[in-house]
Amino acid sequence: MSTYTLPAPLSRPQAMPQTLYTVASGDLRPSANVKCWPTQQKLEDDFAAAAASFGWSIQRAHPYDAEKGHGFIDSQRAGIEVFKEIPVDAPVVVVDAVWQYSHHVLPGLRTHEGPILVVANWAGDFPGLVGLLNLTGSMTKADVAYSALWSADFTDDWARTRLGEWLETGGIVHDQSHVRDLPALDPESQEVQLGRALAGQLRDEKAIIGVFDEGCMGMYNAIFDDELLNPLGIYKERLSQSALVAEMTKVTDDEARAVKTWLDERGFEFRFGSDPSTELTEDQVISQFRMYIAALRIADDFGLDAIGIQYQQGLKDTVPASDLAEGLLNNVERPAVLSRDGSRELYQNVAVPHFNEVDEGVAVDALITNRIWTAMGLDPATTLHDIRWGEEYDGEFVWVFEISGSVPASHNGGYDKSYAMRQDPMFFPLGGGTLSGCSKPGEIVWSRVFIMDGELHVDLGRGHVADLPAEETKRRLDATNPEWPIMHAVLHGVGRDQLMARHKANHAQVVYAPDAETADRALLAKAAFFEELGVQVHLCGEVAL
Repeated sequence: MSTYTLPAPLSRPQAMPQTLYTVASGDLRPSANVKCWPTQQKLEDDFAAAAASFGWSIQRAHPYDAEKGHGFIDSQRAGIEVFKEIPVDAPVVVVDAVWQYSHHVLPGLRTHEGPILVVANWAGDFPGLVGLLNLTGSMTKADVAYSALWSADFTDDWARTRLGEWLETGGIVHDQSHVRDLPALDPESQEVQLGRALAGQLRDEKAIIGVFDEGCMGMYNAIFDDELLNPLGIYKERLSQSALVAEMTKVTDDEARAVKTWLDERGFEFRFGSDPSTELTEDQVISQFRMYIAALRIADDFGLDAIGIQYQQGLKDTVPASDLAEGLLNNVERPAVLSRDGSRELYQNVAVPHFNEVDEGVAVDALITNRIWTAMGLDPATTLHDIRWGEEYDGEFVWVFEISGSVPASHNGGYDKSYAMRQDPMFFPLGGGTLSGCSKPGEIVWSRVFIMDGELHVDLGRGHVADLPAEETKRRLDATNPEWPIMHAVLHGVGRDQLMARHKANHAQVVYAPDAETADRALLAKAAFFEELGVQVHLCGEVAL
């Protein structure tokens, strides 16, 4: 009889009474972790003081690394090792003041048996709230129970009351009364008929989304399984970012420079400098225009209906940022791109939906939005934004929606109201320009497609973009990332804490309508489209059907 050496069971420490075990998930990029570490330290100190006031102590589950210059969990392996040393039934708090890669801690959180709390600082300087929303959206998809909390410094009554609730019960019940399921729709409504007919067309004729490397920056919530997409009529073409770089080398200098000339003629501003390590240069944007042309040629090769470029890890060390290409693709009016032999204009006079950071929830949403808005004769330019931060202004809560690089120029009011700035060297060592501006005032429909309980859901709501003074816009940009495009979003009937408690992603999708009545009609058609496809539809806030 054979004798085998069996692995020893994992030995874990016993939980200490009245002790919270904290972890800090960070970025994969060392430069970001080092720069953001002081902000993280302050949040950890603030949270520890709040916990101490309730009689609880903090046990940080992993040390500061002096050699690296930060105390973040900076890889999936590091996170797995950290959770091996945490008592499996202990209360765990993920303290998040920065953008973080959710997959660093998701393996440990999936198998943890104690209560889990995710906390973030209510501030705009670094995207901690964005990181919280990605992690909670990822845990929702993974069916991991959690609670979430946010505060400027955890001294306010609202946050302290809910922290006390979690310490006593292991959970927090937030107000989500703004959410309701879609009621029965009127089959005689023209918008309902349109939405259902377009849904049938998509399901029957099918669409392909081109995914240039799946799984950007640990965003597990942004990966949608084929088994969920295929019943909608949506299929993936899995592509490699290396193929994109290879195609860029085939784009001529004249072709790339023609894109810049086109933008120059329309008043687009390039905020150039001379030092490529910290400033935008012409060489950087010419490379970006090669990517724009290459992406459309690959899309034409595969018959793609939408494109997603992961960009970050790997590509960021090879070529300048993808943002200018992405913003151009999402706009109906954009520079013409010809086939390789020059015989055809590719995707003439249409927007090609781009789902930034290969967020496949955005892909579904953008594809459907594009078809409805086009059928209704509206501008189909749509984009995602990070839910970055927000404050009250003139009696209403105004969100800072701010995506990390580009929006369609029509959202800013045109190319002459848009500009390019260099991406932060902390994230983008080779630079590249943004397609930035301040989103114009107007009526919007906002939404998010997400996975919960193994099924597809969509939240739909209405809002408007506020017209804030230039000095307030500048203050908000300076408090966040001045190089990124900003939208002053007001969500109708949805409070600050309601959105944070409900939203299952760091991204929200937005699209304009010319007036409130048209926005309401377009939202109805969109709801009917999703319902017809079998997606569970939820209305958020004040929505008139």
